[in-house]
Amino acid sequence: MSGTREKVRIGVIGLSGRGMIANHWHQPDGKSIVVAGADINEKFLFGFKERMGPSVFVSTNYQEILKRSDVDAVAVTSPDFCHEEHAIAALEAGKDVFCEKPLTITTEGCDRILEAWHKSGKHLMVGFNMRYMNIFRCMKEIVGSGVIGEVKAVWVRHFVGHGGEWYYHNWMANRKNTTSLLLQKASHDFDMIHWISNSYTKRVAAFGSLDFYGGDKPNDLECPTCPERDKCNEFQIRPYHQYCAFRKEVDVEDNSTVIMELENGVKATYSQCHFAPDYFRNYTFIGTEGRVENLDDQFKVTVLTRNQSKKWKNLSNRTYDVKPAEGEHGGADPVICRDFIDMLITGKEPVATPVAGRMSVAVGCAATESMRAGGKVVEIPSLPSWIKGR
Repeated sequence: MSGTREKVRIGVIGLSGRGMIANHWHQPDGKSIVVAGADINEKFLFGFKERMGPSVFVSTNYQEILKRSDVDAVAVTSPDFCHEEHAIAALEAGKDVFCEKPLTITTEGCDRILEAWHKSGKHLMVGFNMRYMNIFRCMKEIVGSGVIGEVKAVWVRHFVGHGGEWYYHNWMANRKNTTSLLLQKASHDFDMIHWISNSYTKRVAAFGSLDFYGGDKPNDLECPTCPERDKCNEFQIRPYHQYCAFRKEVDVEDNSTVIMELENGVKATYSQCHFAPDYFRNYTFIGTEGRVENLDDQFKVTVLTRNQSKKWKNLSNRTYDVKPAEGEHGGADPVICRDFIDMLITGKEPVATPVAGRMSVAVGCAATESMRAGGKVVEIPSLPSWIKGR
């Protein structure tokens, strides 16, 4: 599947939220240009035209994008529960596909996407932009260098300080749309554990509950009209993200912990809390000769190693200041967009692969099953046999 084109013409399905990433592909004088967009909300079509120019094609029917001969590739940035339908349809229409994470909301759905990818002969890439953040690239390089020895344990703490703002005022607060936030939010983190440890998960156990959000408020209650808005810490006015976070239909857990065993023997834990007062991801990789840890989301990584002449008595440490690149998500969004275009033009293998997308979702689904069954151990379903080694 080598690339031969000089400029990639892109159509976008889902124009709000992560659909804004399309701005990085719209380079009329460069290697890519956005020529079409689809969204069921007509308001987003107008905003899209303002950003991309009046000549861009827009429609409320995504199939109209797939029928166009001037669309080479499709970016699927629609809500999670739409990814499977949109990605498969695009692949079957002969389009290369960039699919925002998570790949979809079930492991079976991921396998159906992978099968469509395999049959299509087209390119597929997953929007794991954390693989393109300098802080995590630095950590992967350190682990890969062998300075901390063989990785044996991974600890991840995720303080989701904007949990209510991002997840509990909208469609993401319902299981039917996301499965759980161990899939939607943690898919990045499970992928980082896999990527830096160089291994996929084989079994999990998890515990969690809805400890803060949800409640007895009406499902149609919105913040601007709420009589308690002046005294509610969760009050916000944000388009399409302002339903009450304490409404009855909210049923995705806001406090959870996952225990993971990887295929290479690494033991990992991941904890997520959506009502923490601050936002921070803290990763620690512990090896036979030391450990590496990020001290904040963007700027610092510390390495502690045993002093081999005195073994346990002393530790040597070093802190690296990591400068983030310019752009959204620590500079990752512009880089992941360039990687997608490079894949299509040169045939270069992307950093964010379809298999990685499937395995991250598989962990999230298995962890959710375990959590809702009282913490039982759940095995991760194997990859389809035809995809081994890809």
